Formats: sequence, structure tokens, C-alpha cells
Amino acid sequence: MSILDNNTLKAIKGGTISSTMLNAVSRLITTILELGRSIGSSLYRYRKKDYCQP
Repeated sequence: MSILDNNTLKAIKGGTISSTMLNAVSRLITTILELGRSIGSSLYRYRKKDYCQP
């Protein structure tokens, strides 16, 4: 293994989109959708006064 100089290190380019980043974005979108469903359902039940009575 050789030691790289500064010019060679500056020329190194990273990858594009990784699977880890795609997984994180998909989980974020899923979480936002579930939060919206929960809030929407709560508002609907509140407006209709349809609560579960034990």
C-alpha cells in the first residue's frame, strides 16, 4: 500500500446514492405517512364524537 499525496486525495470522488440512504429516506416517508394517518384519524374521531367506550 502506498501513501497518497494531497493532489491524489483531492481527486478521489465518493459514490452516489447508497442503499443505506435509500432505506433511511423510505423509512422517513413511511413515518411521515403514518403520522398523518394517525392525526387524521384522531381528528375524524374527534369531529364525529366516535370514541371507543370500554
